[in-house]
Amino acid sequence: MKSLLGTKVGMTQVFTEEGKAVAATVIYVEPNKVLAVKTNEKDGYSAVQVGYETVKEKTLNKPELGLFKKLGFEPKRHVKEFRNLSSTYEVGAELTVSEFAAGELVDAQALTKGHGFTGSIKRHNYKMGPMGHGAGYPHRYVGSIAKGRGGSQAQRVLKGTKLPGHYGHELVTIKNLLVLSVMPEQNVILVKGAIPGPKGSNVTLKSSNKARHIVNDPQVVNYLKKPSTNEEQEQASE
Repeated sequence: MKSLLGTKVGMTQVFTEEGKAVAATVIYVEPNKVLAVKTNEKDGYSAVQVGYETVKEKTLNKPELGLFKKLGFEPKRHVKEFRNLSSTYEVGAELTVSEFAAGELVDAQALTKGHGFTGSIKRHNYKMGPMGHGAGYPHRYVGSIAKGRGGSQAQRVLKGTKLPGHYGHELVTIKNLLVLSVMPEQNVILVKGAIPGPKGSNVTLKSSNKARHIVNDPQVVNYLKKPSTNEEQEQASE
């Protein structure tokens, strides 16, 4: 089981050897610093605590800053525990994009874009009211939400009724995404398809639970590799 914290940069497209365009998400992964290793014998569970995104000391409060001063590490904005990781990691080690390889399947978890308070039509895909002349004002109204009289149909609004409210900003996991390319020098990983959240949002990448041991050939063109210099091109032409 492998896990990393990263930042969504945006989307792009790459091409297969057959010339087919594939949508891809670019994820920047600053090396995750191991802050603590939890064990079953000492803590009752197995986990690895990592820190991500180096920040200035003034951005953290005293309890948070004390953790990093005690360890002698640079302060990190985010601290997260990953369960079921290898217990061979030591405090101070770094987890990089090299943990994953092109062709692996991963799960991406992130917060969706927040849309604030929205109506029921946008939030729950309700049908709109009549838009013709004389229809009145209830074009986007919810309609009746109470139940009838008597028995179990009491005059009340049942729990779970789909009403207007806060829309978005929910933790969503997209499963079985193909890793197209891993670039250790740039700390960048390319994943096929879209993932939740806006640009600059945090993303958690994990090994796929349902297809953990499947490795596919992404068949991406060679320009994703390091471009050749002018000298190398001249030597190749000779």
